[in-house]
Amino acid sequence: MAKYSDEFKLKVVRAYLEGSLGYKALAKAFNISSESQIKRWVSAYKEFNEAGLRRKSVKQVYSVKFKLDVLNFMKQTGASYQDTAIQFNMNNPTLIVNWKGKFFKEGIEGLKEKVKGRPPMSKNPKIKAVKQESTESREELLEREIELLRLEVAYLKKLKAFREKPDVYLEKHKQRWHSNSKKKDSD
Repeated sequence: MAKYSDEFKLKVVRAYLEGSLGYKALAKAFNISSESQIKRWVSAYKEFNEAGLRRKSVKQVYSVKFKLDVLNFMKQTGASYQDTAIQFNMNNPTLIVNWKGKFFKEGIEGLKEKVKGRPPMSKNPKIKAVKQESTESREELLEREIELLRLEVAYLKKLKAFREKPDVYLEKHKQRWHSNSKKKDSD
């Protein structure tokens, strides 16, 4: 639900256009949190009349090309969000703000329309995959497990040795690295 009704917006805009009160005074008089909100309403009303103040009941879908054109226009001219929206006959400049944020985060992919909701159920139920029996025999599985356990024990031994004497362990490996690099150079 919209925070402000269309009638309320129209009342505020007419009060601005007919009266001597400025944006700040109107915001205070009508208990509106921001005077910039009134500025947007007034410029939308001046451009589109009452239609500029109404929220659209049907969501309009814009193409990626259109969104890029809008962002490119804004970048080249330095126009504000409101001026850009008016230039492209839009009454919601926050759409442009969202497009710009998505474009900077995700690139062109962010501007594409995303499918919402759950995917429809297909008429043909999916056949559940039958669990394949392992082709390895029990002996092969046990041998594999033993090998993994041996590797784990070797790793833990090296870790224990490193924790007890890190300097000695590092020196030992430095020598091995240097001897390996000399072998490569001699080829």
